Amino acid sequence: MGNVFASSVTPPPITGSVPSPNLPDQTGVSKSSSKNGSDNNPGSVEDLHKKCKDVFPTIFEGSKIMVNKALSNHFQISHTLNMTNSTPSGYRFGATYVGINQISPMEAYPILLGDIDPSGNMNANIIHQYKNTKYKFAAQVQDSKFVASQLTTDYKGSDYTASMTLANTDILNGSGVTVLHYLQNVMPSLALGAEMAYQYGPQIPGGEIAVMSLVGRYTGSNYVVSGTLGSSAAHVCYYRKGNDNIQVGVEVETNLRLGESLCTLGYQIDLPKANMVFRGMIDTNWTVGAVLEKKLHPLPFTLGLSGMINHTKNQSRFGISLMIG
Repeated sequence: MGNVFASSVTPPPITGSVPSPNLPDQTGVSKSSSKNGSDNNPGSVEDLHKKCKDVFPTIFEGSKIMVNKALSNHFQISHTLNMTNSTPSGYRFGATYVGINQISPMEAYPILLGDIDPSGNMNANIIHQYKNTKYKFAAQVQDSKFVASQLTTDYKGSDYTASMTLANTDILNGSGVTVLHYLQNVMPSLALGAEMAYQYGPQIPGGEIAVMSLVGRYTGSNYVVSGTLGSSAAHVCYYRKGNDNIQVGVEVETNLRLGESLCTLGYQIDLPKANMVFRGMIDTNWTVGAVLEKKLHPLPFTLGLSGMINHTKNQSRFGISLMIG
């Protein structure tokens, strides 16, 4: 949904262990290959900082085993077993369906994916694209109740993207969150836009609150600078690709009201000859973390090792995972 700089406005995220399709990449409309898009389209505000964010490791704790099985070119299932104290442990069954509407060599719609545990707690996602418009719906069910829902519509023009998100809309109680995004290419390398988040409901002081932010991104030959500036916070990211094996990202988040900032340095090292990817990070709170992923060829196994430690707070988390398929 992009970066909304007031926690009271941001809807709760849709979380879960939904597996990524072990099929063509489904992350969005490719700028270079989509027949319905354009080489000059800047993408969405939601993906404004994606280049930098992808460099940072996803820290996990405990142990996890995931088994992926492709039943056909369009259907895949997964079995996941988590053993951890920080997130709900146990078994989850996941399924992914990719439709036959081929948008590009790397994209097909509709996409239906989700997972469920033995208690009936479920995460579900539906993604579909018709011409230049993409629709995304996500829902989370806990204890037989909808605890979160989100509907996003993206319209991609020749040189701009306009988006609208409705989150946790409750007609009976008159509450919900609405977020509007607009990103325009003003130059081949420069995109500018804005984001407005509006939350309403009886639990909000005054019944409603709105936050306006300005966004921008500059893309160089081997680097990307992106930023979001609101009335109470600022968020800046810098991504640079050193070579085919090394990528670096720097993220700075500042709360202007509290006068606090957090700077995080992340890096990714790809070792294709060793079938290994290493991601690490360190921030100004003295948190150090890393994730190592190693493909165990010729077996269809991927081993993951995760670690995080903060010496000042005396906190640490370590994990190991095995993905089969």
